[in-house]
Amino acid sequence: MTHENWIVLVGNIAACCTTLSFVPQIVKIWKQGGRDVSYGMFIVFALGCLLWLIYGFLTKTQAVVIANAATGFLVLVALALKFWKGRALPS
Repeated sequence: MTHENWIVLVGNIAACCTTLSFVPQIVKIWKQGGRDVSYGMFIVFALGCLLWLIYGFLTKTQAVVIANAATGFLVLVALALKFWKGRALPS
């Protein structure tokens, strides 16, 4: 395997790890509600994903675009669940 292939492999594995890291959070919000989850953190993280997505388009880096589009989608799902579950909880 060439040096460039190793770099691509490491980047793809890193992208999968950071993207999939939101799945347990989404499951937790679905089961327990999102009271302990910060809107601020998710909003800043979503902004970061959007900026990385723009960066990926500008540099024509497919792995960056795919990873950040997927992560951004998962962050939006988590935010929507937090909002929805938070409204469903009795006061």
